[in-house]
Amino acid sequence: MAQIEGGGSSGRKTHFEVNLVPFIDLMSVLITFLLITAVWTQVSMMQIGTSVFGKKTDDQLVTLTPEIDKVLKLDIRADGYLLTVGLEKIVIPKKGQDYDLAALEEKLIQAKQKFPAKQDAMIAMDESLSYELLISGMDIILKTGFPQVSVAAGGP
Repeated sequence: MAQIEGGGSSGRKTHFEVNLVPFIDLMSVLITFLLITAVWTQVSMMQIGTSVFGKKTDDQLVTLTPEIDKVLKLDIRADGYLLTVGLEKIVIPKKGQDYDLAALEEKLIQAKQKFPAKQDAMIAMDESLSYELLISGMDIILKTGFPQVSVAAGGP
């Protein structure tokens, strides 16, 4: 505790103690709250303006090629994968209880060979499925040469 001593004009000494414990408690709560909210504001930020059709910089526009117009979308469903490449729809059924990741990778490699300049892909998943399926699908899309992966909301 902090104490203040001083002499009065009448010759009596004053002795006063300031209780700093409530102030320290308040500051510790405020600092904790500040740190927690600072982390969550960073997690919830999204980059805007990264569209394939948008501007890369202020001076440069993206040149549209016929490959950019082709849709590459992976739908993760309860019965397997549905891969859409342009107008072609490829169904990759499950092998027993497991999803066929090798067949998906093979089809994505074929799509990359067919459209080598294509960089973007979409992925959608049924809400009732496990989150690990979405992550494994994104990993395979990135591995096969499509670095711009976007997640579509609303399921397949």
